[in-house]
Amino acid sequence: MKKSVETSLIHSDYVPPGGFDAFPPGTHRASTVLFENVAAMRSGQWKDKTGYTYGLHGTPTTFTLEARLAAIEGGAHCLLAPSGLAAIAMINFAFLKSGDDVLLPENVYNPNRELGRWLAQDYGVSARFYDPMIGAGIAGLIRPETRLVWAEAPGSVSMEVPDLPAICRAAKEKGVPVALDNTWSAGLALRGFDVGADIVMHALTKYQSGGADLLMGAVITRAAALNEQLAQAHMRLGLGVGADDAYLVMRGLPTMKLRFDAHDAGARTLAAWFKSRPEITKVLHPAFEDCPGHAHWQRDFSGAGGLFSVLFDPRYTEAQTDRFVDALSLFGLGYSWGGPNSLVMPYRIRAIRSGWQDAGMLVRFNVGLEDPQDLIADIEQALEQLLA
Repeated sequence: MKKSVETSLIHSDYVPPGGFDAFPPGTHRASTVLFENVAAMRSGQWKDKTGYTYGLHGTPTTFTLEARLAAIEGGAHCLLAPSGLAAIAMINFAFLKSGDDVLLPENVYNPNRELGRWLAQDYGVSARFYDPMIGAGIAGLIRPETRLVWAEAPGSVSMEVPDLPAICRAAKEKGVPVALDNTWSAGLALRGFDVGADIVMHALTKYQSGGADLLMGAVITRAAALNEQLAQAHMRLGLGVGADDAYLVMRGLPTMKLRFDAHDAGARTLAAWFKSRPEITKVLHPAFEDCPGHAHWQRDFSGAGGLFSVLFDPRYTEAQTDRFVDALSLFGLGYSWGGPNSLVMPYRIRAIRSGWQDAGMLVRFNVGLEDPQDLIADIEQALEQLLA
């Protein structure tokens, strides 16, 4: 059929030859997915991922990333979301409705805390917060209407490591699924299913990306029934991701373990150095014996990554610790972690956690891939500003 220039620009006759192969998977960008015929269109199913129906439900690029992420955790199913918080929202909206109850640890990622409060305020969901160190005692908090228990290991600010197997066992005996935010470990230092979690969530923004240049989340399961419930929420909320971002995450996966180990080594070097400083009353690093839950970390984890916190002596005011943070030159002031650049963030821990009324200012560090001795020198000069 003869075509005009305008039509030829859209409907080209060229088809590239087959047989191309390379190490990186192809990047398939699509909203509309084309079907071979009407029968194929009508028989297509987006739930089981045996075919393609629409870009929102996946392309070969996103399916490949999901399979690789599930394999890291030892899971069977994975769903991608536009951010870690979107992954959290997917889980909450998949399992909670008006009249239901959800349990969250007090040290939970703050946007998850705020989402819980929003669900309670506007959607009739009871959101209760528990001591992260409660262990098997959580059984006493589970009500008949409890539909979900959240866990985070460790807390991403105060760094307590919960007794995950005990929490998961207690919830399982009550028939309640446990969703674990395993972002800190990236599935490398801890595999969530190994400690009994039913759902494992990650912010791929962190170590999986490694470049501090994208946002993405993942929800991983083993049970097909849980995955189907999550997939319904994923579809109804429209939680698609772009193929280019999915490719960037896949590009980061081959080096993730090497980077994670380097972050871990650097963070332990800085944390050990902090323990000798008179300005610091406590170093909150799970690999150190005086960190709450260290025994749980020692039993369940094989590494620690680059994130830890320190508590300043209460004699230093907020203004002084702010001056310290502002004086740092190699640490960027910003949220998140897992990228090549070191980060710092001060927290008013007394305002966000009960039982910390006597604590000084908390400052969280993400140790990047710089030389640890250069980072120590930067911290040392910034500490001089406390009394300036």
